[in-house]
Amino acid sequence: MITLTLLHPHQATPIKSWSFENESMIRIGRSRQNNVVLYSAVVSRHHVELRRYGDRWELINLGTNGTYLEGTSISHIPVEDGVVVRLARSGPRLQIHLGRCAPKVHPEKDVVQEWMDTHPLLETDSTHEDEITQPSKTPMQTPSTVIPSPTEG
Repeated sequence: MITLTLLHPHQATPIKSWSFENESMIRIGRSRQNNVVLYSAVVSRHHVELRRYGDRWELINLGTNGTYLEGTSISHIPVEDGVVVRLARSGPRLQIHLGRCAPKVHPEKDVVQEWMDTHPLLETDSTHEDEITQPSKTPMQTPSTVIPSPTEG
């Protein structure tokens, strides 16, 4: 099992998590074709892939704006339990947990709402969604209204 946890942008507070039991590849990005969809101007349509090789995982950056580990740009890394990566320099932070020891997400409503107010477009493949879901007060943009800048993937 692998669990991805979206962290609050300014704190280490978990906001949302996704768990995957039997997948050999997990895709993260803006496109609805991904397993985890994060609508952010700095996140590429296909930003990151997590690939399983036996009992180990590898993270591969596909994003134009990069993926960062402790402030350093990475192209691919072996995944260690608890690692935190950032999609783009100022984008969302994801913590990765391997096995069944991932912390349960029980965010305070005001922390979730604060994040959702500044990052209102967050979706996931509903078959893997954690039971905690907070509705956004901001209407979702349809893909036809989102125009990526030339530097985005």
